[in-house]
Amino acid sequence: MGGLGKFTELRQRLIFVVLALVVYRIGSFIPVPGIDPAAMLRLMEQQEGTIVDMFNMFSGGALNRFSLFALNVIPYISSSIIVQLMGQIYEPWKAMKKEGESGRRKLTQYSRIGAVLLAVVQAGSIAAALQGQSAGAGIPVVYAPGPGFILTAIVALTAGTIFLMWLGEQITERGIGNGISLIIFAGIVASLPSAVIGTLQQVANDEISPFAILVIIALVLGVTYFVVFMERGQRRITVNYARRQGGRQAYMNQSSHLPLKLNMAGVIPAIFASSLIMFPATMAQWFGQAATPTGEGWRGQMGYYLQNLSQALAPSQPLHMLLYGGLIMGFAFFYTALVFNSQETADNLKKSGALVPGIRPGKATGDYIDGVLTRLTLIGSLYLVLVCLLPEFIRVFWSVPFYFGGTSLLIVVVVVMDFTAQIQAHLMSHQYESLMKKSNLKGGGRGLSRS
Repeated sequence: MGGLGKFTELRQRLIFVVLALVVYRIGSFIPVPGIDPAAMLRLMEQQEGTIVDMFNMFSGGALNRFSLFALNVIPYISSSIIVQLMGQIYEPWKAMKKEGESGRRKLTQYSRIGAVLLAVVQAGSIAAALQGQSAGAGIPVVYAPGPGFILTAIVALTAGTIFLMWLGEQITERGIGNGISLIIFAGIVASLPSAVIGTLQQVANDEISPFAILVIIALVLGVTYFVVFMERGQRRITVNYARRQGGRQAYMNQSSHLPLKLNMAGVIPAIFASSLIMFPATMAQWFGQAATPTGEGWRGQMGYYLQNLSQALAPSQPLHMLLYGGLIMGFAFFYTALVFNSQETADNLKKSGALVPGIRPGKATGDYIDGVLTRLTLIGSLYLVLVCLLPEFIRVFWSVPFYFGGTSLLIVVVVVMDFTAQIQAHLMSHQYESLMKKSNLKGGGRGLSRS
């Protein structure tokens, strides 16, 4: 019965994840009041291959429809970045991090508050930018521009972001995997059918050669294998435990390993870097398009500069690649430092009587581990940059749809690996509990037979 209960719990968690993601997809089809859906769709079709297209991909197509979930969890991700950075430099928050679980809850609450404030700003910016947009032939995207529409959009989009924050936390707590990552994953996967259809249409129109399609398939398979290989890669530092005396028994020296992952930050650097680039570039493009038609005065100049900025930050452009790659590397080091403390690990090894051969316990061990971790993080960050930017270079030579970006492929593969690993952990936990119960029953049976 215990084993059945464990499987029932796993099944319930899986069902909860599926239902939560279904709710997310339904919400992505509910439009914000005041938008002409057909005009909005035509406007987004004009943005294909731009940074706006990347924003739309992360939202699972919600931006196409300007739905309640158009902002997705991007405000929450941006707020988390700010809070974590402040936790490194702002003394009261640094002290709060040392308070353990209570401090973590306070910082999480600050991230939520910051996400709401950012959602208000981003929603207002998008609404204001859309008021000046048309879908060709003078058809406005917004039915009735004005303060009423902006206020409606702010309330609707902010409420959507708050709901997704809550939904992500519920998935993490009551489901399997990281809720925020699964929401982004679901959005990307939902965009794949349209990406495949768009690619096939390009083949039918002779815009892409069959050879290019083979290159795309080979690239996707090769990058997937490479990501799995690198995510499983680790450096094992040998650790020796000194001889111990326990009662009448003497325990000989034992050797173990301290495993350090090649990429401890996972997919977080790519998500952080994308969120920091996408929104400012999207706003530059839309505000630039809205200001350019006048062509005169400061509005014309502002439109000209904003359009140039958005074009420079467009996918496959040198500035975009340079900025994106730099942010990925920076966040890889930053996030690794957050999740792994070398000196704390060295202190724990010293307390348990363990030492690294040839290295003095304490600070020297911490410095050694930190040096190894720095080299691993450098390799891991370069791997992330390569995976995220390799398709960008391929796109320069072939007109490949933007959906087949390295970032989206990286997120999908890593989230699937993490999700699968957590399911396996639940199954192993069930097997271990079953073995322990069988062992206890056998021991109890022998005791009864002796009596």
